[in-house]
Amino acid sequence: MAVLAESGSNPDVDLLYDINGLAKDAPHWFDRVMEFVGEYGLLLAMVLLVLWCWWSVRRRGDEDAASSAAALVWAPLAAGIAVLVNVPIRGFVERPRPFVDHQGLDVLVSGKTDFSFVSDHATVTMALGVGLFVANRRFGAAGIGLALLEGFCRVYMGVHYPTDVVGGFALGTAVALLLSPLAMALLTPLMKAVERSRRAGWLVRSRAAADGRNNTLLPGARKPVESGEKDLAA
Repeated sequence: MAVLAESGSNPDVDLLYDINGLAKDAPHWFDRVMEFVGEYGLLLAMVLLVLWCWWSVRRRGDEDAASSAAALVWAPLAAGIAVLVNVPIRGFVERPRPFVDHQGLDVLVSGKTDFSFVSDHATVTMALGVGLFVANRRFGAAGIGLALLEGFCRVYMGVHYPTDVVGGFALGTAVALLLSPLAMALLTPLMKAVERSRRAGWLVRSRAAADGRNNTLLPGARKPVESGEKDLAA
């Protein structure tokens, strides 16, 4: 990775200057917005998207609500594991931040003294996005879109090379997908147990959805007595 940082003639550095160059031409207020969005805003948006998906799953109360809830629990766990895996990767590669080796970059965030490869922000957001995709494709597609935007912001801000971002996407995706079967095998029974719990069942299925499921008539079952209708068996 050190070779990639030495020459400005390689595509990685060229793309870095091209994307970061947009910051130089943008108004000051827009750079401040991108700084907040790239550092905090998109991470917050991903958390809100996960909560929105959870709310949708529990309100709908489908038969696979427990497995969907398990996938939603796995999404942040996958992000956390991916960040932990990144710790030894960063220490092994030891790639400096782009502004250390390259002059003329417009760095929007100061105080970044750790190594550059791979990007934690890209890793976390993509792991969350892919984890969401396992639970719900619509929400997952939105999450992956946010992760791609996060990667662009990190390069725009001058704190990562494009390959740092691509590496983060690959790491987050690999952890979320490769460990997903094991995670689902462990978390789905747990979520089913939570669903059956009187006190915690609302975390998986809303009370209205649970009542609707319990009131579903089985074939041949007797219909409940309508209000005001006399029960002949009484």
